[in-house]
Amino acid sequence: MCDTCGCNVTPGNRDLAEGRQATQVLGNLLQVNDSQAMHNRTHFNQHGVFSVNLMSSPGAGKTALLEATAELVKSGLRIGVIEGDLETENDADRIRACGVPVVQICTGTACHLDAHMVHDALHELELAKLDVLFVENVGNLVCPASFDLGQHRNVALLSTPEGDDKPAKYPVMFRSADMVLLTKRDLAPYMPEFDTARAVNFVRQLGNAAPILEVSAKSGDGLDGWVDWLKRGVAELRSNLSFPTTAAGG
Repeated sequence: MCDTCGCNVTPGNRDLAEGRQATQVLGNLLQVNDSQAMHNRTHFNQHGVFSVNLMSSPGAGKTALLEATAELVKSGLRIGVIEGDLETENDADRIRACGVPVVQICTGTACHLDAHMVHDALHELELAKLDVLFVENVGNLVCPASFDLGQHRNVALLSTPEGDDKPAKYPVMFRSADMVLLTKRDLAPYMPEFDTARAVNFVRQLGNAAPILEVSAKSGDGLDGWVDWLKRGVAELRSNLSFPTTAAGG
């Protein structure tokens, strides 16, 4: 998709494109992005920070999920957030109000974050004081799944109002997910047309056996399982790296 529409030229890598032929640019940007992503992942690993890329359509509830998560883990996990949107700091302001360190990235016209933008944002965060770093990607069901940011896990959100067929219609994102969250489930009584079994089946048809949780940031239903998954992610990462644990990281 990005090689077709040209949206892989972002504010974070525009200098790499200047003065080059379009075909050369499109052919090299993903390779350069992947190299930067490896560098980002090295930063995360050096500090034992479990990094999670949150992806969804606009309005699926990513920021609300982070607000609810911040409340649930404030005595158990130290979290930070990188926010991605085309404009405004609206979501970053919501996260700051939770007492969570956050950096806003405004992409301008780019419909996804890339590894260079994330790397620049990392300079504004103290990774040594974090256990989990969330990257809330730009709301878009296509391009974010194609760009490695250096994250350890991808999480895709599918909200009840969107309909249960999105994994079938946008397979790239849901195929790449390490966790799928069915969000806004407090609205299920008002939207009986959303069939959970169908949504799960569409994900499984993609060959993805990732865990799927039904959650509601509003009611709190299902969030304990989500927090447990995050804690296991931190513990497994640090165990694999032989990284010393902290009281906050478990």
